[in-house]
Amino acid sequence: MHPLLVAGADALLFVLLPWILWRMVSRSIPLAVLPILIGLGLAWADILPASLGVPSEIGSTVGFVGVLILAFSAGLEMRHSPEDASGKVAEDLNPSVGRLLLSAGVALALPFAVGTMAAQYFLQEMPEWLSPKGHGWLGAMAIGLCVAVSALPVLVGVVRELGPAHRSLGKVALSVAVIDDAVLWIGLAALIFVANGGVAAGSLDGTAALALVALAALLGLGFAAKRLPTPPARVIWLLLPAYLAVGAWSSAQLGLHALLGAYFAGAVIPPAWVRRIPVERLGMFALLGLAPLFFGHSGLRIDGNALSSTALVASIGLLGLSFASKLVAVLLYPPAKFESLRDTLAVGSLLQCKGLMEIVAATILLDQQLISTHAYAALVTLAVMSTALTGPVFHLFRSKTRRADSAYESP
Repeated sequence: MHPLLVAGADALLFVLLPWILWRMVSRSIPLAVLPILIGLGLAWADILPASLGVPSEIGSTVGFVGVLILAFSAGLEMRHSPEDASGKVAEDLNPSVGRLLLSAGVALALPFAVGTMAAQYFLQEMPEWLSPKGHGWLGAMAIGLCVAVSALPVLVGVVRELGPAHRSLGKVALSVAVIDDAVLWIGLAALIFVANGGVAAGSLDGTAALALVALAALLGLGFAAKRLPTPPARVIWLLLPAYLAVGAWSSAQLGLHALLGAYFAGAVIPPAWVRRIPVERLGMFALLGLAPLFFGHSGLRIDGNALSSTALVASIGLLGLSFASKLVAVLLYPPAKFESLRDTLAVGSLLQCKGLMEIVAATILLDQQLISTHAYAALVTLAVMSTALTGPVFHLFRSKTRRADSAYESP
């Protein structure tokens, strides 16, 4: 079969079909989950004929580029202020940077510790959870990191859908999620670095040294650009692919995943540049049109038996731990002085949302052999459930005053 026809079949299965299903469920679950589930279902049923040529080489390349752009746009989103993301600057809640940092630290540390301990003493007792590089505490910390993560890109969309009476709560949640997102990628890099035994298995060769210099140059350029006039949008668009390519190549040469470098490249771009480009549309383009191929092919690589009752029970247990630990964390040290306990819990419910970030993190960990296919299936299920529950639980916790105010909002 002609390569273009194979690529077309690839796109029908993992781009068009997931998009249709996503619209049918009113976007209530992350789009990235659907191609994974389709790929997993095809692998489990073993009904995909080999003559079809799926996954195609073209589709694999396009999908990988798409997920790189997705990670890059997540880094760009981090440079957006929460006020811009939520659409309204809150007047009643204005937490200090120090308070936000401490609250975010507690909201990360507690779920991470709980998830790590659960993985170490319970989940890793199951043989199917063992992975080549994820033995012992390293694999347990990989699970703990996924339990602790908050979904920044998904939260941006959730907050945009909140009414004016709830925007201030969403703004605070986004402020904490920005910090969570940065720590997630740093944590992923650290885990992979340790699992691989350091840079180039402990030796810094010429290529690895060049990669370090390239990453340092991107960071330096980001700081230097703040003192210079903002270039026109067309110049920024020409520079973005260069930033992305250098970041992805550099992290790959250091033995890390290319997605980590893509995120880093987006995160070091000056905020003034970010405001000149449609970051949300860039991310949606990658999410809807390119990255589904990557996630669909990831699903095809999973053993169909991985989505078992054991994985479902594990994901439900992790969901309970994630929910409870996030709520306890914001109660221990709230990110702002809220009007009521219900508002505090409402922000905690937003922060437990996993969404796309957990799927991307779990995919990286699977590629690096830090988690098994059974653990990956459980984490994908956890991402679906936590994201689907975010809206209903938020509205359950919000205060009576804000509930009354929302009655006057237009639908």
